[in-house]
Amino acid sequence: MALRVVTKRASAAIKSTYHTPSLESRNPRRNASAIAVPASNFDEDSSRDIIAEASLPTPDPPSDSTTAAMVKDHAPYMVATYVRAPPMMVKGEGCYLWDVENRRYLDFTAGIAVNALGHSDPEMSKLISQQARTLIHTSNLYNNPWTGALSKLIVSATRSSNPASQASKVFICNSGSEANEAALKFARKVSKVLHPDSPQKHEIVSFHDSFHGRTMGSLSATPNPKYQTPFAPMLPGFKYGIYNSTADLHNLITPQTCGVIVEPIQGEGGVNVASPDFLQAVRDRCTEVAAVLIYDEIQCGLSRTGQLWAHQDLPQPDIITTAKALGNGFPIGATIVSDAVADCVVTGDHGTTFGGNPLACRLAHYVFSRLSQPELQRSVLAKEKIFRRGFQKLQQRFPDTIREIRGRGLILGLQLSRDPTPIITAARERGLLIITCGTNTLRFVPPLVISEGEIGEGLAILGEAMEVVLRGEEEVRGTKGQQEMAPKGR
Repeated sequence: MALRVVTKRASAAIKSTYHTPSLESRNPRRNASAIAVPASNFDEDSSRDIIAEASLPTPDPPSDSTTAAMVKDHAPYMVATYVRAPPMMVKGEGCYLWDVENRRYLDFTAGIAVNALGHSDPEMSKLISQQARTLIHTSNLYNNPWTGALSKLIVSATRSSNPASQASKVFICNSGSEANEAALKFARKVSKVLHPDSPQKHEIVSFHDSFHGRTMGSLSATPNPKYQTPFAPMLPGFKYGIYNSTADLHNLITPQTCGVIVEPIQGEGGVNVASPDFLQAVRDRCTEVAAVLIYDEIQCGLSRTGQLWAHQDLPQPDIITTAKALGNGFPIGATIVSDAVADCVVTGDHGTTFGGNPLACRLAHYVFSRLSQPELQRSVLAKEKIFRRGFQKLQQRFPDTIREIRGRGLILGLQLSRDPTPIITAARERGLLIITCGTNTLRFVPPLVISEGEIGEGLAILGEAMEVVLRGEEEVRGTKGQQEMAPKGR
């Protein structure tokens, strides 16, 4: 009830600023199926809007909506880096979001694997208020209690999860891209310290279909023309290999290699899971040539696989990077390093103004404590089984469309034989948010706290959406802007 009141107040405030048609003028649209409307009075798009609003639980906002008015007003002042889906979200609670029009959506995206504890976690809201009234920022010129406490927690939990882990120290920053930038810099610094007579030992190796960020270093490690071409040339010294292939690692990782960065599960690239043999071969070759091995766990880490880290039972790295779920929506990232790496980094080598501030670190301390609980991790594995059973049933219904089920835990993907964007639209207009990745892959990264009932609800909506699109019951337009890793030109 309180949620409806809050949302209605927000909507009322918005509508006082942005003119929208009166309720009376929109009622006919709500009851369009009972009214004979001359075809000549409406263009095709308007007719489609009327039919959708009358028949769907959460139709995309029409062109005369409050949402459309706000978007039109704001767009001239925003750099056009994203093409966003039509709804404008104003409220979240648990695994649900509400838009300006007070329509509710079940969220299978979690802000792209960020809101692992769901939206508006009550304890997190309390901590934000408490810490904001106490101390938000001082810079790294001074100590604060929470940067060290968070670092200690991350190291101790990581080492407890696997005694073979080399995790020793942590650099706290603001995002995943920043965490990867630090890792790449640290790899080069290790090479300069340990191999001062080998200036050619500066190469960084990454793999096709990876995504490591958009800043110039992490972008240079992301071999996708869609992202790299507009900002070419990339930084020198980056080489790219084939993910999950050991055939040419000897020529790829050489004595000139100072670092190798790899995702144990490629999220944006298509929910591709690294094989143990591949990661073992990479680890062995890095050891042979004295290269630093970096695992990018920004999307797949922090219990999303049912283990604290996706690589927990796999060969151990020298550096781990994390972000996304670490702040449950509050910006923070971390670069976790071994003693061998930390010993090569000295005062002044790297830094950050906002990274490690008391507010972010206190929140991350709470989030990490929750996400590292064995009970939560066991629940993730149980929920994976529910998803897989549902996906297998969908695969039986649509065998020509669903080619493969991939992933681990609650980072899962359905490889389709066709463009998935109409399915994304059909699901959203029925109250389910899902996203894509790779090429024609539906990606599922819901909050880790999602319930069995919510999973069932979402799978039912997904089945309905696929039925509508694949059986051709109605025309469903794809929505642009749903995919980070879309092939160039889509």
